[in-house]
Parts: sequence; C-alpha cells; structure tokens
Amino acid sequence: MKGKPSMKAVLWSGASLLLILSLAVPVFNMLTIMLLMVPYVILFTTLSTRSFLLHLVPVWIIAAVILGPSVLIIALFFLIPAMVMGQMYRKRASAPYILRRTTLTILFCLLAELLLFEGVLNQSFIDQIGEFVRALVSDLETEHVLPKEWDSDYTESLIRVMIHSIPQAIILISFVYAVITQYFARKILASSIEDIPTMPKAKDWMLPRIMVFFYLVVYILEIFADTSSSSFYSVALMNLVPLMRYAFTIQAIGFFFYIAHQRKWNKTVPVIIAIPLLIFPPLSLIGVLDAAFPIRKSFSKSS
Repeated sequence: MKGKPSMKAVLWSGASLLLILSLAVPVFNMLTIMLLMVPYVILFTTLSTRSFLLHLVPVWIIAAVILGPSVLIIALFFLIPAMVMGQMYRKRASAPYILRRTTLTILFCLLAELLLFEGVLNQSFIDQIGEFVRALVSDLETEHVLPKEWDSDYTESLIRVMIHSIPQAIILISFVYAVITQYFARKILASSIEDIPTMPKAKDWMLPRIMVFFYLVVYILEIFADTSSSSFYSVALMNLVPLMRYAFTIQAIGFFFYIAHQRKWNKTVPVIIAIPLLIFPPLSLIGVLDAAFPIRKSFSKSS
C-alpha cells in the first residue's frame, strides 16, 4: 500500500493538523506536543516520500495560515527525526536500534536549533535562563518568600547549576520523546503491517555489566570533582552521573518486571513499584546490583 494515498493517510494528515493547532492551547499543548511526531512516522512509513510530503505540505500551510508561520518552527522540527524513525521501520530495523537512532537525531536537531537561534536570531537560550531566574528571584524577594540569607551569589549559583544541567536535560528530552513516539507509532503500525519490530519486554531489559564499572569510575571522580567549577570535566561529570543513574533505574524496573514474571504477580505490581524507583534516585542501586551480579538466577530457580 506504500505510495498510494488512502483514507487512513488523509485521517493521519488531519490528526497531524489537529496536533499542530493544539499547540495554541495552553496546558493541553504540553501533552499534544509529545505526540506530534507520531502521525509523521506513520505517514512516512506507509507512504512514499513524495506522497508523504504531498500529505503534509497542505497541513503546514493550513497551520501557518491559522496560527502564523512561527508554528512551523515546531512543526518542521520533528520532520527529520520522524523520517529517520520511519525509514528504520521501512527497513525493519530492530526496535532498540530505532530508539537509539531517533534519540540521537532528536538530540542533534535540538542542538542545531539552539545554535540556529543563537547564531542567526541572536537569541541565547543560556542568557534567557539567567534572565528568567533573576526575574523570578526578584519577584520572590518582593513577596518575601525567600529566606533572608538569600543573596545574589545564591542566585548566580542556581543559574550556573541549571546551565550546567542543560546537556542532561536535552539528552533526557530526546530519549523520552523517542520512547513515546516509538511506543505509539509501533502500536499503530503493527495493526496494519506485519513484522514490525518490537522492543524487548521489560523483564528482559539488561545493561552490559561493564556499565557498572563505568558508573563506579564516574561516581568516584564526581566525589573529588569541584562542583563549583565550570570546566568541561566538572560539567561532564555533573551530567554523566544522573544519566547513568537513570539508566540503572530502568534496569531496576526491568528487574522487578522479571520477578513479577517469574512469580506470576499481577501486571500492575511492577508498574506500581516503578513509581518510587523513578522518584527516588538512590533506589537505582537495585539496578546496579542487578547488572553486577546474577541476582535473577536465584529468582528463576525459586518456586
């Protein structure tokens, strides 16, 4: 069916238009922006590239007429990652590979857009963060919300930490966006296309054991690092430790899904357990232990 326009393609084009228009709705747009790439992926996977563009160009024109051309900045931003994911689905690449490629593509697009805003439009994202925090602190001081000890040094320190955490935030945003898009796109595509690659089940999630060694090295280096420094070394460690902690949190979630599978627990149990794992970072230690030692074998042998 690829390459031939169909009613489904028209409906997905309409869905894309509605999602773009929803960006003008406050609060609601926080949800819909996470789904904006899904119609793109489905259309690119099921249509030829020419038909894909023929379906979406009218969508972009209508959206620009209704909301203004500025909306195209967001609408077109997701085009390249969607095409990458769609191309991988066309080739029936493995799901983990699709996830990695899409995450890296979104990451690249985010960085490119930040550079574009700063280089062409002279809009510095970092400067805007500083201005926003200073204005917020000023308002809070006016309302006498902040403690008396708070001074400009605290404010600048907060700004510095936020700026240093930007790499971590961008990577997490890219990953989460790729996961959400892949989840919904795969579910929808699997209903009409055979042999769509699936992600490994949660119970099978496992990090390489070497990751434990890397994590320990990075963690030890962070202990002796100067947190107030703006050097590449300090900033890299500041971002690496939380990112690796998130990875082991996912490992811990997989561990409990494995136990639930072996013990035949209700499927909601590991989902509920995942909530505190995501909220409390120290619980990622469970994932570290699971990756470092063959803990799962003891559960698979137990009755």
